[in-house]
Amino acid sequence: MHLFSMTWSSHGFTIALAVLHVLLAGIVTVNVLLKKSDVRAALGWIAAAWFSPILGSLLYYMFGINRVTRRALKLLRRRAAPASAPPAVSGPPAPANIVLLTALGERVTGSPLTAGNAVAILENGDGAYPAMLSAIGAAKQSVAMASYIFRNDAAGRAFAAALAEARKRGVEVRVLLDSVGIGYFFPLILYRLRWSGVRAARFLHTWLPWRMPFLNMRDHRKLLVVDGKIAFVGGINIGAENLQNSGARHPVVDTHFRFEGPIARTVMDAFARDWAFATGETLDDPRWWPEQTPAGPVYARGLSSGPDADIYKLEMILGGALSLARERVRIVTPYFLPDARLQFAIAQAGLRGVQIDIVLPEVSDQFIMQWAMQAHLRFFRHVAANITVTSPPFDHSKLLTVDGQWCLIGSSNWDARSFRLNFEFDLECCDHDFAARLDAIIDAKIASGRRLTPEALLARPVPIRLRDAAARLLMPYL
Repeated sequence: MHLFSMTWSSHGFTIALAVLHVLLAGIVTVNVLLKKSDVRAALGWIAAAWFSPILGSLLYYMFGINRVTRRALKLLRRRAAPASAPPAVSGPPAPANIVLLTALGERVTGSPLTAGNAVAILENGDGAYPAMLSAIGAAKQSVAMASYIFRNDAAGRAFAAALAEARKRGVEVRVLLDSVGIGYFFPLILYRLRWSGVRAARFLHTWLPWRMPFLNMRDHRKLLVVDGKIAFVGGINIGAENLQNSGARHPVVDTHFRFEGPIARTVMDAFARDWAFATGETLDDPRWWPEQTPAGPVYARGLSSGPDADIYKLEMILGGALSLARERVRIVTPYFLPDARLQFAIAQAGLRGVQIDIVLPEVSDQFIMQWAMQAHLRFFRHVAANITVTSPPFDHSKLLTVDGQWCLIGSSNWDARSFRLNFEFDLECCDHDFAARLDAIIDAKIASGRRLTPEALLARPVPIRLRDAAARLLMPYL
C-alpha cells in the first residue's frame, strides 16, 4: 500500500508538471502571436516554450515579454513637466535634402528646430570637466545634472564638491543618477552627495527582485543645465578614466558639447520629466525656466528616445538621415550593432554613391560587445562602407554627420540597448560650420586609425569566428 501510494504520488506529480507545461506554453504562444512583430523571434519563443518544458516559458517571462512598453506607459502618465517648448522657427538655410531631413525630425519628435544656439566642442574630460565645473561654480539660480556613470573617484568628488558648494550658495540643485551605472548596491557617490545636502535621486531603483531593472530601462543620458541657460550634452560620464593624464588603467576618449541659447530649455525639459518620474517633484519654479535669448547661429532640436512613447524615434531619424544623404555619411560610435533595417539603409546609401565612413574603437571596453561587433561586421562585405578602427585608448564618442550640413550628437550608441531599452538624449543640429568642425575631428580619427575589412574578419581562425558568432546572438540585449 505504501509503495502504491508513492508510485501514485510520483505519477500525479508528473501529470501536474505536464499540465503546468502545457498551460504555460499555451499562454506564451498566445502572447507571442498577439504581441511579437518579428516572425523569427516569434517562432523562436514558441519553440522554446514547447520544447523546453517550463524553463522556456520562464525565460520568455524574464526576457521576452515587453515589460518595457508596459512600464513605460505608466511612466508616460506620471511624467509631468512644465509645458515650455521653444517657439517654432523657419527652416535653416540648407540644401533641399537637409531641409527634408529637418522636416522629418519635426514630424518624428513633434518639436520644431530652435534657432540662435552657440555650441562649443569639448574633447575628453580634460576639456569638458573644467568647463562644467566652471559653470556649476558660477551658477546663481539652478543646477540640474544627470549622468549614467558618476564615480566616487577624484573626478566624481570634484563634481560632488562643486554641487555641494552651489547648494550652500542658495542655488537649487538636483542630481539624477542611474541605479545600475553608479553601482546598484553600494552607490558611494550618491551617499556623498546626500551627506553634503545635495538633492540626489536614483532612476528606477527598487529592492523588489522582480522589478529590478538590471537589464532594461537605464537612464543613459548625460545632461547638465546651469541657470536654465547653459546646457552640456554628449557622451562623457563622470569618472577619472575620462582624464587622459589621470593614470587610469583604462582611459577613455570622448566628446562632449556646451550649448548656450534656446535649446537649453529643451535639455532642461528632458531632465525635468525624468526627475518628476523618479521623485514625484515637478520643477516649476521660474529659476529652472528663465527667458532665453539668441546666442549663436546653430539650429538645434532635442531628441528624447527610450522605451516609452519615444521608442523607435531614434531609429526613424537615423534611417531618414541615411535615406536622404546625397554625398557623405560619417558615423562614430563605440558600439555598432545596427539591426537589419538600419544595415539595409546603410547599404542603400552606399549603392546610391554616398560615401559611408564608420569609425569604431579597435578594442572595446566590453569583450562580449567586441566579439559581437566583429561577427556583425562580417556581414558588411557587400556594403560599400569604409570601416576604420582607432587604437586605444577606447573611443566612446558618438557622432553622426550628413553631407557636411547636419549632425546628431548625444548619448546614443548604434545598438539595441540605445535603440529600444535605454533612455537617451541627443541633439539634432543643422549648421555648416559646426558640421565642418565635427568632420575635422572625424578626419583626425580616420587618419590615425586603420582600415578594417570584412574579408580580414572572415580570414580569422574558425574557433574565433564561432566565439564571435555566438556573442552576436545576444544582440537584442547588448
